[in-house]
Amino acid sequence: MPKKILVVDDSPTMLKSLQASLQLAGFEVSTAQHGEAALTLLQSGFKPDLVITDINMPVMDGLDFIQAARKLLRFTPILALSNSDRSAQREQARQSGATGWLKKPVGGRELIQIIEQFVGAPHP
Repeated sequence: MPKKILVVDDSPTMLKSLQASLQLAGFEVSTAQHGEAALTLLQSGFKPDLVITDINMPVMDGLDFIQAARKLLRFTPILALSNSDRSAQREQARQSGATGWLKKPVGGRELIQIIEQFVGAPHP
């Protein structure tokens, strides 16, 4: 069974790009356009092996989503994604419960290598 990844981003282009890269590598990908939609998915029983979430989103931003998701996914890696590389924002994400940080744009082999460090290859 392939590893499941939840991607949360308000940019349809970024969602499609990440989804395509991850699916091409063999991961099963679910998406949400903001934190509230992603949280609803998690509350319905969806258990991803890894979460990638944008920080700056409408409705529920990434930091609030990470804090809420941590209550449901105690040990699941959560990677924060942002255009910014400011250390203060990185620290906020870490304090909210993020496991790691990705700077946009990210994709291709680099993204797959980072994800494999957390969850291993797409197919066990």
